[in-house]
Amino acid sequence: MASFRELLKQTKSEIREIQPADAEPRVGEATFLDVRELDEFQQGMIPGAVFIPRGHLESQVENKIPDRDAPVVVYCAGGTRSAFAAKTLQELGYTDVVSMAGGFGRWKNEGRAWITPNTLSPEQRDRYGRHILLPEVGEEGQQKLLGAKVLLLGAGGLGSPAALYLAAAGVGTIGIVDMDVVDASNLQRQILHNLERIGDRKVDSAKKTLTALNPDVDVVTYDVRLGADNILDIIDGYDVIVDGTDNFPTRYLLNDASLLKHIPVVHGSIFRFEGQVTVFDPYNGPCYRCLLPEPPPPELAPSCSEAGVLGVLPGIVGSIQAIEAIKLLLDLGEPLRGRLLAYDALEETFRNFKVRRDPNCPACGENAHIVIAEYDDLCMPHAVLADGTVAAH
Repeated sequence: MASFRELLKQTKSEIREIQPADAEPRVGEATFLDVRELDEFQQGMIPGAVFIPRGHLESQVENKIPDRDAPVVVYCAGGTRSAFAAKTLQELGYTDVVSMAGGFGRWKNEGRAWITPNTLSPEQRDRYGRHILLPEVGEEGQQKLLGAKVLLLGAGGLGSPAALYLAAAGVGTIGIVDMDVVDASNLQRQILHNLERIGDRKVDSAKKTLTALNPDVDVVTYDVRLGADNILDIIDGYDVIVDGTDNFPTRYLLNDASLLKHIPVVHGSIFRFEGQVTVFDPYNGPCYRCLLPEPPPPELAPSCSEAGVLGVLPGIVGSIQAIEAIKLLLDLGEPLRGRLLAYDALEETFRNFKVRRDPNCPACGENAHIVIAEYDDLCMPHAVLADGTVAAH
């Protein structure tokens, strides 16, 4: 049986090795693959490197480096593990692979650029372990979520499940706009709240629930009426807005403000046993005015307080809104951009309808001119609360 030294010598004869001085000009062109262990990686890395511990190489590399013809520079601490990793990659069909002699130790000692990576704590790695196992998310994706900011309009039926799942997923900052108080009639569907909080401000109740669920999350509350005078300041800096309101003035106001700020909106609505979800991504698809240029007449759009709503329904629709928000944050899959997803709880069916961008839209069309203004005159009397608050389902 060959000794380890003989095996290493044989392996190096079957691969290509380069020195750090020759590898450095390839930064930005080739994929640098770090095959050390996590504790080593946390102490320093080559900027932009992909991290896959040697023991997980075979199971993870195809997802993280899908192009087998792309140039790859493999490195470890001293050049031994990277040699074996380079051979493995060749056996897996990678055609342009080199191992960096001397590894990260020589790279660092020669004064070449390196950084200390942002990594999850052991507690976070445990909490978000099921996310990390997904190649489409991984540790990098989880760090994106922790650095993301999502604003929820409404802490009601739709905002409750959306907020809970976004907080559980580790979205680092969750803003909540609502100036209503918890009422007993809310508890049939608004699962952020409970009996002990009847009479409390909804934003305060929501913050208690979310911070108890995940202390990683910073919950920012806005116990104010959302209007033309403050909407641009409130939404500024957020990556995605989840719309859980149930009145047309706020939806039109939000649409125009989000277009100005270029912030995508995950829109949701519910009625009796039916729900709808879509994504309004400014200038990359239709906006709310493309979908609904004018509000429907009152008799066709009664509020939930008039028509009723099945308590479970907002849980389904709000959860879909949370999924769409995460997809936007991580650039995953195909968001509901240009598509309206309609759900019927009685038939238990989902249907997709295409929504096209209107070239003559007054908000996002070629000749659009956006003015941030109040739109109370566009809505039925029942759609806005008496004090002008943002009503939530």
